[in-house]
Amino acid sequence: MSETAPTVDLDFNLAGKVALVTGGAAGIGSAIVDAYAAKGARIAVLDLDGDAAAAKVADLDGGVSQQCDVSDEASVRRAVDAVVAETGRIDILVNSAGVALLGPAEELSVDDFRTTININLTGLFVVAQAVARHMLEAGQGRVINMASQGGSVALDQHVAYGASKFGVIGLTKNLANEWGGRGVTVNTISPTVVLTDMGRKAWAGPKGDAHKAEIPNGRFAYPEEIAAAAVFLASDASAMINGADLVVDGGFTIR
Repeated sequence: MSETAPTVDLDFNLAGKVALVTGGAAGIGSAIVDAYAAKGARIAVLDLDGDAAAAKVADLDGGVSQQCDVSDEASVRRAVDAVVAETGRIDILVNSAGVALLGPAEELSVDDFRTTININLTGLFVVAQAVARHMLEAGQGRVINMASQGGSVALDQHVAYGASKFGVIGLTKNLANEWGGRGVTVNTISPTVVLTDMGRKAWAGPKGDAHKAEIPNGRFAYPEEIAAAAVFLASDASAMINGADLVVDGGFTIR
């Protein structure tokens, strides 16, 4: 039986979609919220800072916010259920909540290691699982997990962060394998250093200059550039992309 080729929307329109973004009150998550809203999506923001989440969606038509600790399964289920109760569904999930607790491997505390894994990896899975149950019932959805260049190559003093992001990429491929045939695609975005407020402070001065010199493009990324990748992966134009890692690193990991 012949198949009918899909009509690909090259405008990457998200009108009529409901997008849930964890960590959406600041940084990369905030830029993704702005980009999705500009493309017509209805936005739900989950953030550990409930007041900041509410402020982020205050001026968005139909915006929804929930305080949520992604490392707490009960908090996640409460927040996701509340969003679905208010919006009726979730079409797009972006897992952007995360921490970066850095230090030499021989000095990093086990508590910091556990916290990093609990938030960046286990928490991401708990959110993806809770949201995907609704997506799978609907037969469609896009899950986008924020990974990192540190999920593909080793970075100095990133032992916990790197372990979590390598895990995110592997987890994503497994979810993509299980859910792709049921209409839900799962992909990662792996940025280089991103010039959020936190990124600017962490990579200011000689440390940042040295790292930029290792990037073929010669600079760090801007939040809007990561948001642009997230728009594409959320759109119907990306329907055949599943289990992929979209690297936005200026070529750092090709060297």
